[in-house]
Amino acid sequence: MSDSSPFDRAFAALTDRGPGRMLPDLSRITDLAELLGDPQLAYPSVHVTGTNGKGSVVRMVGALCSAAGMSAGTYTSPHLQTVRERLSLAGRHISAARFAEVHDEVATLAGLLDDTALARDGDDADRITYFEMLTAMAYWWFADSPVDVAVFEVGMGGAFDATNLVRGDVAVINEIDVDHPQLGSTPAEVAREKVGIIKPGARVVSAEQAPEVVSVIEAAVAEAGATILWAGQDLEVEERAVAVGGQLVTLRVGDRSIDEILLPVFGAHQARNAALALGAFAELTGEAFDGMDDELVRHGLGAVTVPGRLEIVHRDPTVVLDGAHNPHGARAAAAALDESFGFRELVLVAACLDDKDVEGILRELRDVASHVIVTRAPSPRAASLARMQSAAMEVWGDTGIVVEVAADLGTALGLAETVAREGDGVLVAGSLLTVGGARDRYLAVPDDLDDDAVVLEPADEDEPLEDEETDELVDLLADETAFREAIEDLLDADAAGDDGADRGR
Repeated sequence: MSDSSPFDRAFAALTDRGPGRMLPDLSRITDLAELLGDPQLAYPSVHVTGTNGKGSVVRMVGALCSAAGMSAGTYTSPHLQTVRERLSLAGRHISAARFAEVHDEVATLAGLLDDTALARDGDDADRITYFEMLTAMAYWWFADSPVDVAVFEVGMGGAFDATNLVRGDVAVINEIDVDHPQLGSTPAEVAREKVGIIKPGARVVSAEQAPEVVSVIEAAVAEAGATILWAGQDLEVEERAVAVGGQLVTLRVGDRSIDEILLPVFGAHQARNAALALGAFAELTGEAFDGMDDELVRHGLGAVTVPGRLEIVHRDPTVVLDGAHNPHGARAAAAALDESFGFRELVLVAACLDDKDVEGILRELRDVASHVIVTRAPSPRAASLARMQSAAMEVWGDTGIVVEVAADLGTALGLAETVAREGDGVLVAGSLLTVGGARDRYLAVPDDLDDDAVVLEPADEDEPLEDEETDELVDLLADETAFREAIEDLLDADAAGDDGADRGR
């Protein structure tokens, strides 16, 4: 008999599904969602795409919704340390126990579809993929919770991504650039895939884009009969200053500006992400947004956490993790490091995946690194040590900066800690998988296998009863007639209050 936990068994079954073939096809996830009763249509949703910044925007929208008292589910990818990170409710990822339960509930129906495909197509049959299964689990868990709103990050692309069955009341399009070769070789080609998330009548919020991308988005918005808010026109970062632990920003949406927002993440790109998130939140809540106090927005954005994005995970030396996995992301990280961290010297630990523009990523970090250590990302898809070293020498070979090679990430991090002196920093970058591996070293995943529970802040808890009040309550509960009369009096009072509220509208 196996000693593995229900979570371990569920995760093993999920992993066994593998990535699957990447096909422009929504048939499998559509069939699975239909068998589940299309749970993804049971709640409003915000759908976020773009090349970089998607996960940050998702977390920011979720934090704003939570500050407004809305139960917000968020679905992100990929994860850094545990697959449970991908499914979160009110900023807290799904428990191991509930993950296993949701997996098993969905897997029963996924197995039926797998069997049908096998009978129909034989050895050429395509099973429900890893990502499709996780996405269906998010659909189901959010509906079962239930959430007031769900915020979904596109896995890759848009039109044929498994997340694209959501209602998509609000569609967010972050900055678009070239990243995955499967999506196109130009920003305009990539944009044509990403605008596929725009649903009929949706409210769209877009970052500033290159002119050729703007044309693609405008055409898609017109075809869908949607409306759009543009960064730089309808929303913007009006002011921004570096602050302890992040930055102090003033954001504008339409005619409304909200100042003194302490955003606990670094870099101009994160301020732009916050403006997009605020625009999406305003579109989601509509007229209600106009009546919300500025302090609600400050509280929501002030509570944002974005793991693996210029995240400080260790001191002495200071170790910063950033999942920059394309030149665009590396450029943003370099600018933020230069602005927000006063390092004397910076030791770079870099490890990328083999299908990425390794030299392009490293070139964007050329001017901020004082010492370079390249290694292999903890993934079968990692770029080889030879490729990492060759790319690093191409970038730093004529600068006099030392380039070292470490056999694995653990060795590289240990070497970086030895090289860094007082006042120096260590940046770990190149892939989210690299960042996840480093996070395992510095911030281990807590062993919280408890059931999902509502966590009350101290202010949410009822005040303890005084002794006299406790005695009265005990006496009331002991007298059934008195108890029933008290309940009836309470219901009568509530009904009178409701009538008065109605008359006052």
